[in-house]
Amino acid sequence: MESYETEQSQVSQGNDIQKETKDMSVGDWLITMLILIIPIVNIVMLFVWGFGNSDPRRNYARASLIWMGICIIIGIIFYAIFFAIIVSSFNSY
Repeated sequence: MESYETEQSQVSQGNDIQKETKDMSVGDWLITMLILIIPIVNIVMLFVWGFGNSDPRRNYARASLIWMGICIIIGIIFYAIFFAIIVSSFNSY
């Protein structure tokens, strides 16, 4: 048993990249959601969590930013089509 633990400690010491993640409590998630309610601060914090130091919220922040980008692109396309329809209806008279 001792040789297995020694072997495992040597393997873990040999890895240069060690992931140290802690589980977030319900209170941590409540504070996270409270921060994400605040305009402008939410976008800044998503970039900090997504691309900063190793954080348990990293994947959530990146996924949220991807969804924001998709929604912005869809919104631009929708408004461009809507504006084109409005302009074309005024030009038809």
